[in-house]
Amino acid sequence: MKNYNTVIEGNLVDVFNELIFPAKIYISGEKIKRVVKNDEKYSHFILPGFIDSHIHIESSMLTPAGFAELAVKHGTVAVVSDPHEIANVAGLSGVEFMISSGRSVPLKFFFGAPSCVPATEFEQSGARLDPEDVKMLLNRDDIYFLSEMMNFPGVVSRESNVMKKIGYALEVNKPVDGHAPALGGDDLKRYIAAGISTDHETISLAEAEEKILGGMKLQIREGSAARGFDLLSGLIDRFPESVMLCSDDLHPDDILKGHINRLLERGVKMGTDLFNLIRAANVNPVRHYKLPVGSLREGDYADMVIVRDLEKFDVLETIINGEKVYSGGKVLFDREIQRLDSKFRTKQINSQEIKIQAEGRRINIIEVKDGEIYTGCRTDNAKIKEGLAVSDPERDICKIIVVNKYTNVQPVKGFISGFGLKKGAIAGSVAHDSHNIIAVGLRDEDITKAVNVVIEMKGGLAAVSSGEIIKMPLEIGGLMTNLDGHEVSRKYQELDNYAKILGSPLRAPFMSLSFMALLVIPELKIGDKGLFDVNKFGFTSLFVK
Repeated sequence: MKNYNTVIEGNLVDVFNELIFPAKIYISGEKIKRVVKNDEKYSHFILPGFIDSHIHIESSMLTPAGFAELAVKHGTVAVVSDPHEIANVAGLSGVEFMISSGRSVPLKFFFGAPSCVPATEFEQSGARLDPEDVKMLLNRDDIYFLSEMMNFPGVVSRESNVMKKIGYALEVNKPVDGHAPALGGDDLKRYIAAGISTDHETISLAEAEEKILGGMKLQIREGSAARGFDLLSGLIDRFPESVMLCSDDLHPDDILKGHINRLLERGVKMGTDLFNLIRAANVNPVRHYKLPVGSLREGDYADMVIVRDLEKFDVLETIINGEKVYSGGKVLFDREIQRLDSKFRTKQINSQEIKIQAEGRRINIIEVKDGEIYTGCRTDNAKIKEGLAVSDPERDICKIIVVNKYTNVQPVKGFISGFGLKKGAIAGSVAHDSHNIIAVGLRDEDITKAVNVVIEMKGGLAAVSSGEIIKMPLEIGGLMTNLDGHEVSRKYQELDNYAKILGSPLRAPFMSLSFMALLVIPELKIGDKGLFDVNKFGFTSLFVK
């Protein structure tokens, strides 16, 4: 027999033939050369490595290298990632940063060309990628797709620059990711006909079925804020070739607990077919994005995970390109420290700047929904005190503000319900997608302090109350840090716990806060230029005339 670099033994899970059998896998270099059945008895199982089909690494608050250290522990061998968060802050240099950091570690990062920088024309981000910038990226071999086209109204109306970007992707035979919340009927047909092939924003079974039957690949999302696995997982057996798994946005404390492996565990418990789960976790993203990732066949890249059983999917070893990257409870590679300009140009604010003069009695209020990035909108009477509209904790109405971090302009002010704060304030420089500073709280003095702590750190998260300050720096673009993943998780958990001490009932208050400025997700949001009605796709007033 030939000399092989490595021989891996165990019960092989063959997704293509839907078989499980004892085998030896012979690896030469980066690829599997032979798979040989035998009669040995093994207590562990070998599966194709897991792939997250849509994630923004920046939401982990870690660099790609830092993210890799945590992900490989859970059997993740690859991620399909949209770097539009850092691109909105730092443009092309932000994309280059992500690619460079990803190359420094074994985990396979497949980045897309951000399609919406800025996400809309109704906000100010730190950079702009025009169609020619996108074309340049798409012509690179290390860019695999056009990232999620969030401007779905622009696609439906066939806006020129939007269609140019899509056209450039189709010219080089690269897929176009979608972002089409609650889109249906003729508008959905036009969206798909433009060449868009995936969606991860689906929130109902009827919507999911319409998209799949229309030809889209559905990415079932289970992240830190938006969670759809329980609702949509039944589609995995119904449409096994059309479903992928993704997390979209995952905070550091959640990635410590598990990744795609935890979705397999939950799926098996719910009665989902094991082989269909593996298709969703490996085969379907490999095929759709044309990824150089193996699926446990001869000739494939040697990307695999060894698990203790097929119920909990606890990972014993992770192997990428034939090399063990995680084994014996240890990550077997090091990461580099990298730097990027944080793009903070704003000055500190004072409490006078965020006072709201009462211009009427009725106000529009953002309604946050726990576990969702969708928001509601309601009108209610404002609490008026000495001519000012103020927070009203008895009715769970907090003040929310957005401060443009790229230049000095007046903060934008509004009100929000659902955060449940009884005291204090929280703030952060993670505010999708332009990543200005966003804060929510009761007293103007606390809100101002929380914002200024973020500005002092040149990016980060902060929670304050009665002089007490809890904070975590995010020195890379105001989004990420070079700190170790376990340290980031500890600090984030401390902030999360403190927000709940302040009264918030939300499962992930900082994650929910970060989506309140996302102007492409209905219904009412707030940006650095004003309160935004997503359904009408235009600004609206705080006071109801």
